[in-house]
Parts: sequence; structure tokens; C-alpha cells
Amino acid sequence: MTKPTSYLLRMVAFLAAVIIVCGLLWRPLRAAFFNNPMLDGLILLILTIGVAWNIRMVLRLQPEVEWVDAMRQGRTALAPPEPPTMLAAVSTALAGQSGRSRIALSTPAMQSMLDSLSGRLDEGREVSRYMTGLLIFLGLLGTFYGLLLTVGAIADVIGGMSIGNGDLNAMFDQLKAGLAKPLHGMGTAFSGSLFGLASALVLGFLDLTAGQAQNRFFNELEEWLASLTRFSSTMGNVEGDGSIPTYVQALLEQTAENLEGLQLMLRASEEQRTLQTQMLARLSGHLGAMANQGGDNNESRQAHIHLRNIETLLSQLVSDAERGRQQIIADVRSDIRLLARTVAATGGQTPQ
Repeated sequence: MTKPTSYLLRMVAFLAAVIIVCGLLWRPLRAAFFNNPMLDGLILLILTIGVAWNIRMVLRLQPEVEWVDAMRQGRTALAPPEPPTMLAAVSTALAGQSGRSRIALSTPAMQSMLDSLSGRLDEGREVSRYMTGLLIFLGLLGTFYGLLLTVGAIADVIGGMSIGNGDLNAMFDQLKAGLAKPLHGMGTAFSGSLFGLASALVLGFLDLTAGQAQNRFFNELEEWLASLTRFSSTMGNVEGDGSIPTYVQALLEQTAENLEGLQLMLRASEEQRTLQTQMLARLSGHLGAMANQGGDNNESRQAHIHLRNIETLLSQLVSDAERGRQQIIADVRSDIRLLARTVAATGGQTPQ
């Protein structure tokens, strides 16, 4: 499966670029920050939490990918991998079939496992999306708060202006002093928008990258589970209505399992045949030893012992071969009867 490292490196490179840009614009950003340090500090705090959360969502895919790779490559017998967290349902389902030569899942089981995994992945992404929306909200909140301060300050300036003795210089000095508060309110509004929207942009890119990593993991896991799934077949007329009943599907599943067991038995029979070949080689060795012996009584007794050993080995060969043959014949007959019942039940459900 695809490692999430490439997506993590993309996120780190993007954050490094953001830090470089912030370093180049350090002075204006610092001045904007101190227009409203409490609100802007809250925005940066939420941004930091969101960055850590998105990186965590990518990092937690790494043990899941390693577990799936270990299962696909059959390394479980040598070094059992750590049980996964998000794939706990898949691990439980596969653990129940650990004794089989080939793992097979049903279609509802596969769909249930994929739905469980999809829910867990969406749960993490919902938190990231909420943080992105919260940053936009705080940016707009700072904007409206700054505008309220600006409007109130302008009203105070207009209300406090007086012509007095008609000195224009004194009036302009009074106006300049009064405009300090409205300008501070405008700075608060723009700084809130700046930090809120920029933080939402950064967190949105990280959420997009984390979502791509999760989608790649989900798609590759779905392909692997599909290769292990025994899909249910449907039958009916041309329009496709009508399906195989549940008991017929159960018969088909049982037939497939019996055929798989028969395959294992044939494999064991092949191994037994190899052992019998080795026993025949031992017999040939005994016969060769008898041919090389002389005719005295001691050698005759040894020859007699060799003959008894040969007779015992031949009896064992015949007995083992007969038992294996009878077992295979019985299993084949059972599978044929079950298959005949399945075909008969299936044919009875075919629409006329």
C-alpha cells in the first residue's frame, strides 16, 4: 500500500513555505497582531491545534498501512504485527479465518468493515473542518468588532469637535487626535480578517492533503478486501428481478468451503505419496542388503528379519493408501450431493 510519508512531506513543505513568508513579512504582521492581540492570539492557537490534528490524522495511517502490508505478504507467522486501531473490525474478521489456506469474506462483511472505517475517517476530518470554519468565524468576528470600534470612535470625534475661537490649527489638531481611535478600530478589523482567513487557508490545505492520504488508504484497502471477498451472485429474468434465496446461498458457500477442504486433502495426499516414495526407497535398500548377504544361518536369520520388515512396510503402505482413497471418495461424493442439491434448489427458483 502507499505509505502516508509522501503526504506528510507535502504538509511539512507547505508549512515551511508559510513560515518563510511570515518571516519576510514579520514587521507588518507583528504590527497587525498587536492591534488586537487577544483575538489574533486565539486564532493562532486554534491554527496550531489544527495543524497538529491534521498531521496526527496522517501519522495514524502508518501503523494501519504496515499491518495491511504484513497481512498481504503473509508475514504474520514470522512476526505477528501489532493489532490495528482503525482496522479493528477487519483484524477480528480475518483472525476468525486464520486456519484457512485462503481467506474469504462475504459481501455484507466487507461492506460493514468499509462502512466502519469510513465512519472513523470522517470523524477525524469533521474536527478539522470545524476548526477551519471556526477560524473563518473568528476572522469575521474580529472584522465586525473592529468596525464597531471604528463607528463608535468616529461618532465620538464628530461629537467632540468644536470651532471654539475659530482657530483652524487647533481644530485640525483636535481632529487628528480624535482619528487615532477610529484608525485603531480599522486596524483591529483588518488584522482579524487577515489572521482568520490566512489561518483558514493554511488549515484548509492541510485538511485537503490529509483527506487525500485517507482516501488513498481507503481505496487501496477496498481493493484488497475485494480480492478476498466471495461476491454473492444474482439470478433472474432479463430485467434482473429475483435473486438466489438465503439457503441456496448458504449451500453455495458450504460447497465452496468443502471444495477448499478437498483441495487441502489432496495436497495432504500428495505429501503422503511423497512419504510412501521414501518408504519404497527404504524397501529397495532392504532388498539390496538381502541380495548382498551369504547363506549361513546368521545371514538367513537377518534375511528373514528384512523380509518381515518388508512385509510390515508393505502392509502399512496398502493400509494408508486404502484409507486415503476411501476418505477422498467419501468427500467427493458428499460434495457432489451438496452441489446437486444446490443446483436443484437454484433451478427451482428460476422464473419461467
